[in-house]
Amino acid sequence: MTTVSLTADEARRIALRAQGFLGAPDRRGGVRGVLRHLGAVQLDTISVLARSHELIPYARLGAVGRPEVERAYWTDNHAFEYWSHAACILPIEEWPHFAFRRRVRREHGYRWHKMKDREGSCALVLDRLKAEGPLTSTELGGAKNGGPWWDWSETKIAVEWLLDTGDVVCTERRGWKRVYDLAERAVPDELLHDDLDDGECLRRLVALAGQSLGVGTRADIADYHRIKGDQFDAVVADSGLVPVEVEGWGKPAWADPAALATAPRGRHRTTLLSPFDSLVWDRPRTERIFGFSHKLEAYVPKPKRIHGYFAMPLLAGGRLQGRADPAREGSTLVARQLSLTSPKAARPMAEALREAAEWVGCDSVRVERAQSPAEAAAVIAELAAL
Repeated sequence: MTTVSLTADEARRIALRAQGFLGAPDRRGGVRGVLRHLGAVQLDTISVLARSHELIPYARLGAVGRPEVERAYWTDNHAFEYWSHAACILPIEEWPHFAFRRRVRREHGYRWHKMKDREGSCALVLDRLKAEGPLTSTELGGAKNGGPWWDWSETKIAVEWLLDTGDVVCTERRGWKRVYDLAERAVPDELLHDDLDDGECLRRLVALAGQSLGVGTRADIADYHRIKGDQFDAVVADSGLVPVEVEGWGKPAWADPAALATAPRGRHRTTLLSPFDSLVWDRPRTERIFGFSHKLEAYVPKPKRIHGYFAMPLLAGGRLQGRADPAREGSTLVARQLSLTSPKAARPMAEALREAAEWVGCDSVRVERAQSPAEAAAVIAELAAL
């Protein structure tokens, strides 16, 4: 069998289409369609323009209402939160695929914290949820013992253990707190089972990751749902993915056969990306595909930051052409810092900043500083012309 060869540009365009950034967006599917298409939307506590899980559909669909985003995720038992690439919102259809991870957690006996009375504490949580319906850890009796954030209460340890093992499901976030419910209420009957063996779970996750990425290396595809390399190796031959060679990658790769069937064409999105967007969350892949090195500096001491607290890459014309570190001051969106890969990126940067400002209810944009005075002047001029 002849291995398919792809140019670096073909692989880039395949990846963009697979992630929903090339071609007309499926507006009929809306936010739920984006979630099903991506298979996982990462959650994070940082909120600048908005939280990352809100930025993901915005980047693909445009100015979808933020309340609409939350409703799409968290109503009608459409999705659940679990450990995938990180803490992620996942389509409810993927519940059976994570049985392998629930079994690992159950067999280990605990994740980070040990309970003083596991049987009694878990029974208490389950009884409360059964009697009262979905509850937060605070409503269950308190999340902390009064110390630092990791000093969990016995109740919090119990409910998180039950979440790990699948007896309890996180059905939504309310004020950024997890809301827990019984799996038997939150997961449809036809999906509420753990009878898929580990191999079948992993095979399906590898196939889905390949579809969501379009094309990827072993590390790319395994990282999507954070499975191990040897787990990928055990199932990739049966996943339906096709071996390919990509110009300049220098390592084996696989592609979704549907992604190879037609050449990617259509309109490119111009937008700012969350650093946790699945197009760029894998930094080595991002550099390999786009020649763009990006690092989240939120946890870097301020004096050592190069691009800013929450620098968002600029996607335009199918390439990463700069980044901006946004903030809101009243009704003004402030680009605290920005940089461009070329002077031609000034116009798309201005367009992306203006659209983002309108989305979050700001009526003006201010550039605070840039990589150079010329870049700041160019973007300011383009903003004035919009």
